[in-house]
Amino acid sequence: MPSLEAVLGDITAIHADALVNAANTRMRGGGGVDGAIHAAGGPQILADCIKRFPDGLAVGDAGWTTAGRLPARWVIHTVGPNVHAGQRDRSLLVSCYRRCLQVADELGVASIAFPLISAGVYGWPKADAIAAAVETLSATPTQVYRIAVVGFDRSTYTAIGAAIGG
Repeated sequence: MPSLEAVLGDITAIHADALVNAANTRMRGGGGVDGAIHAAGGPQILADCIKRFPDGLAVGDAGWTTAGRLPARWVIHTVGPNVHAGQRDRSLLVSCYRRCLQVADELGVASIAFPLISAGVYGWPKADAIAAAVETLSATPTQVYRIAVVGFDRSTYTAIGAAIGG
């Protein structure tokens, strides 16, 4: 059973084997977490996205690239549902977390850091985004032993910690 912890801060500064990127379907960079990961990691991430995912990724799926200059070995990109585009099926959000852990297991990842997928510009209600993350990461079988859920601001961090029970 992995340890699940809330972390306050910028995901691009977290030291872990893998960092999760809340990407868009095109996999060419964007705003929010996606923009921050690409900016901090450098052009190697975009080049690897183009090479490995010429057609992008489907909502609910995940795949990996290099981490470039980030303090991680890999970036695991996942495409969360966009509420503003009518994507309200919670199973798509749950799939993001499960697929990321499956990819992490394929890579032999021991530690991973997740943002709250879809809770920013994609409009998923934050309380349910936290619940989906904690429930799914706690219940999904994995070889990962340390899972961090990163809250960018103190109120989100506090809510994640309360959901985890710590």
